Amino acid sequence: MHPSQVLFPGAQQPVSLPVCDHYAGSEKLMRKSMALQQELGPLFDITFDCEDGAAAGNDAAHAKLVASLIAGPENVHRRIGARLHDVGHAHFEQDVAIICGAAARELAYVMLPKPEGIADVLRALESINRVAGNAGRPQLPVQVLIETHGALADAARIAALPQVQSLSFGVMDFVSAHYGAIPGSAMRSPGQFDHPLVRRAKLEISAACHAHGKVPSHNVTTDIRNPAAVADDARRAAQEFGYTRMWSIHPDQIRPIVQAMSPSTEEAELAAQILLKAQSVQWGPIQHQGNLHDRASYRYYWSILQRAHATGAALPPETLIWFAVGDSPSTTQ
Repeated sequence: MHPSQVLFPGAQQPVSLPVCDHYAGSEKLMRKSMALQQELGPLFDITFDCEDGAAAGNDAAHAKLVASLIAGPENVHRRIGARLHDVGHAHFEQDVAIICGAAARELAYVMLPKPEGIADVLRALESINRVAGNAGRPQLPVQVLIETHGALADAARIAALPQVQSLSFGVMDFVSAHYGAIPGSAMRSPGQFDHPLVRRAKLEISAACHAHGKVPSHNVTTDIRNPAAVADDARRAAQEFGYTRMWSIHPDQIRPIVQAMSPSTEEAELAAQILLKAQSVQWGPIQHQGNLHDRASYRYYWSILQRAHATGAALPPETLIWFAVGDSPSTTQ
């Protein structure tokens, strides 16, 4: 049996997504990011930005451009999503009609910014499902950007929605929502990891995601000229806060994020050894290097192996059948 079938019997399997989500707004940057994804493979997602990407008064044309690129032949890996305007914005319904109407089948997901709570998410889902359903894509995956007090308060309820696959943290809007009570240094490192209110928000989002098998996605690093800072932020987000995905806002940030959020070679090798040995005894308990393992630890190591494969790590040939297209149960929604 496939590991996912053995380790998650009768339950919805956790969502698995690439560890980097790269944002692009202008046509030049969108095409550049698509070319890079073609070069590197689907090691990272791309999100085309309608909320901040369009020039003033050019929202409809920008949405049409986004839809045409996502539905076009250059989207070879089908790992491109779109950030819409927020549900209260005058252009939200227009975004949904244009993008979901024309590219529903090719969209990896849509991102919902600035909900004030679960009611806004449910309202947005009604519009998305109506349009995408008519275009042949029911239950289009949705990601939600948590950047308001209300959304943070409802984070667990939002993460519990079956159609939601990821929650992202919007640190700059969240800090701004405190009207100066949180210093601006908390938008950057190391302040973003040290200020108690920002730490609390990061932890609640991560905990809500893991409680419901969803992916917590960490906020951007604004220092676009310092790859070491990006890598350090990604490591801290993963190791201290449990984030398994992170935003990129510059092409030079993609590789540091992927590398920092990928399992180490040693951990991936250990995961493969343990899972192959477990498979050989029909997933019963085993002893490996003097330690006892059973299905509780197998679930952990299967998650490690999935992330290693998604980030392009070299894995033992015996494990590759678990990732063969059409052979393994999907871990995405």
